[in-house]
Amino acid sequence: MRAVYCWLLSLFVTVLLVAICYQWVDRPLALLAHGVASRRHHGLLVWLTYIPNPLPPLAMIVVAGLALQMLFGRAWSRLQTAGFVVSLTVIVVEAVKEQLKFLFGRTWPESWFRNNPSFIRDGTYGFHFMHGGGGYNSFPSGHMASACAVLAVLWFWYPRLRWFYAIAGLAVAVGLVGGNFHFLSDVIAGAFVGGSAGWLAVRLWQAIVPGRYHRA
Repeated sequence: MRAVYCWLLSLFVTVLLVAICYQWVDRPLALLAHGVASRRHHGLLVWLTYIPNPLPPLAMIVVAGLALQMLFGRAWSRLQTAGFVVSLTVIVVEAVKEQLKFLFGRTWPESWFRNNPSFIRDGTYGFHFMHGGGGYNSFPSGHMASACAVLAVLWFWYPRLRWFYAIAGLAVAVGLVGGNFHFLSDVIAGAFVGGSAGWLAVRLWQAIVPGRYHRA
């Protein structure tokens, strides 16, 4: 039960941080990012929006490959087991974040594609619950959720590298906010979704397949 209480506390802190950022931080930070980064590297940033998140398709390939290996009677190594759990977590997160994006219906900080409404261009800001459509998919950040799902599983699987996971997660967050692809609150929510999924996946794997998970 202690782990559940910690998760509930993390949820409360996440909601509090999202509320604070929504009210006082998101808009000033988006304006700052627009002034510092967007104008200087606008062409590159637009180009980056056309690159899909590579983690979900890669995860499906890994799951399919490892499943075939298991069907042929070949046991997984510890690294392959971690890859399987990571990949399943990414696939689940991809489905969950799509539902959350539809539920919250938040507009983006900047207009990058398909003439989407945004805070910078139109002054549009806020949540439009269950609106749907690509122009209302900013919250939570799917890229941050996928990245943190991977990092969360590895955080428990290979704890000696936790310093690296923390730096990697921070780098993703800075890139998303600094490039004005997401508001800070989008990134915070995405990190919580991905981190929660990774933690839950590891706990379930421990319960279902005892002995296949060991700390480094």
